[in-house]
Amino acid sequence: MHADRMPPGMAGTDGREVSQATPPQLRAIRDEIDAIDRELIALLNRRASSSVEVARIKRDSGGGTSDGAPSAATYVPGREQVVLNNVLAANAGPLTEAHIRTIYSEILSSSRALQRPLRIGYLGPAGTFSFRAAETAAKVRFGSFVEYVPARTVSEVFEQTERGETDYAVVPVENSTEGSVGQTLDMFMDSQLKICSEILLWITQHLVGHGPLESVRRVYSHPQALAQCRRWLSTHLPGAEPVETSSTSAAAQRAAAEPDAAAIGTEESAAQNGISVLVRGIQDQAHNATRFLLLGKETAARSGNDKTSILFSVRDRAGALFEVLSVFARRSINLTRIESRPSRRQPWEYVFFVDLLGHPDEPAVGEALEEMHAACTMVKVLGAWPVERRVDDQPRTSS
Repeated sequence: MHADRMPPGMAGTDGREVSQATPPQLRAIRDEIDAIDRELIALLNRRASSSVEVARIKRDSGGGTSDGAPSAATYVPGREQVVLNNVLAANAGPLTEAHIRTIYSEILSSSRALQRPLRIGYLGPAGTFSFRAAETAAKVRFGSFVEYVPARTVSEVFEQTERGETDYAVVPVENSTEGSVGQTLDMFMDSQLKICSEILLWITQHLVGHGPLESVRRVYSHPQALAQCRRWLSTHLPGAEPVETSSTSAAAQRAAAEPDAAAIGTEESAAQNGISVLVRGIQDQAHNATRFLLLGKETAARSGNDKTSILFSVRDRAGALFEVLSVFARRSINLTRIESRPSRRQPWEYVFFVDLLGHPDEPAVGEALEEMHAACTMVKVLGAWPVERRVDDQPRTSS
């Protein structure tokens, strides 16, 4: 039967509904869309071919990292920020900025995959909060075309990338409710990895179990998740005992085996263990966000709107810390974060972590870092990267 003889509502060979009642204007618009799609696919393939050529030129020119190893820089934070800024500046709508960001995330992801698929290390296993959050964080930055490599501990995530088993590592460093992740900060004291980007994500926590809620006597979860839900638990389950586990996945397994227990975990872990989501979004702070760092072997090049992270220890003398902070104040360099951690080398010895606005290649920042040495026993630049957008511009992740 020919398409023009089909009864109304039947589809033609191109999948389009054919109807004698279709207005001519609609058919014309559909034809225009089809023509635009043909142009788009040709342009996307042309762009992809250019991206592959970039990779060939880099490879032939012998580009590498500072330690002489072959470069894995299919991801270049500064360059990708320029690309995004260019397309956002050219966008006249009706697509929103969020639409453009999502579309270009996948375009860039495809281009990188054609050059060389990336391997991203993260804290697993699958089904845990750490996995889900790290996966979402990586997709915000890298799109869909990456390979995930799980690790059992934060130190192992670092070590995988240091050994070259992964190209980048995604690690949590700070939560807006519970503060810094000490394990991550401690690893920077000896690791040679560099921070090359940051990702900010909304975090929601769910209570999972067999139910009903009134029967819950114990609540299992990772210490961070329990801390983020402390007030909710004391209000709604005052008689339930909070029990720490190594991960939210392990918590869900425990809750599945005990009819009077629940867990704070992911929807995925609940489904995997045959239990239900009893209450959604039980975190104490509505604006509960986690900051993730992307680690690699190279610091991002200067983009003009950057953030730098440093680690330092001061000499044991009065006013040494004030002297260090003064080098930034005199140059009007804004410090966005400062905190101390035990050095782990000597009792009562501390190191300081500082995030500042600017890049080491900028004269003012470079001069400040050089001047710090007079008051410091050690100064280490942990990385620099283009400033991330506000957390509320990022997609939510469900834990």
